[in-house]
Amino acid sequence: MLELLGKKIGMTHLFKDDGTIIPLTMLHVYDSCVLSLVANEDKEFDFLSVAFQKAEKPKKISKSVAGVFNKKSLPLFKKIHNSQVKKGLSLKAGDTIAMDSVIKTGDRISIRGVTSGKGFAGVMKRWNFRGLEASHGVSISHRSHGSTGQRQDPGKTFRGKKMAGHMGVENVTTKNLEVVLVDKEKSVIAVKGAVPGNAGSDVILKIAKAY
Repeated sequence: MLELLGKKIGMTHLFKDDGTIIPLTMLHVYDSCVLSLVANEDKEFDFLSVAFQKAEKPKKISKSVAGVFNKKSLPLFKKIHNSQVKKGLSLKAGDTIAMDSVIKTGDRISIRGVTSGKGFAGVMKRWNFRGLEASHGVSISHRSHGSTGQRQDPGKTFRGKKMAGHMGVENVTTKNLEVVLVDKEKSVIAVKGAVPGNAGSDVILKIAKAY
């Protein structure tokens, strides 16, 4: 499955002829450059290493990362991402993967991003608990989670118990998002629905049918 890197621009909407509204998420797909394609004889896929987002200021790229590009006589890029692709691809170092050649209007792709951070959240917000009674006899613990342990046996709180804690900043993949618009000149696509992450955050576009 080929994976491309992009940036979430934000959300907008589109009106259809019958008046219904389609929610859209705009994504900018970074320019790419193939670094290497390593054949894997033991498994049914090969490893593809692709660089994304050209470096406008080469001085800000570390020497260790710049050395990878200098050995192959390639321009500097900011990000490197690896993906598993099917065997038999005719790609070599320096090739570019055109966005419009792998993403077309009507395709369905999956997008992975890091969700927005919510800080320390209670169980009602984090796990959708209903809370305790809102009437007499509950004191001031209406939004608490109630008891968490057991009796003498086993006498402990099991690992993974749903409790209050840090919420958000997790890798989440939204599958089968329909591509509604592809702008080749601006390297921008629009997908139907929401995508994890804040506006301006990086996302990974997973394209199953392309490679």
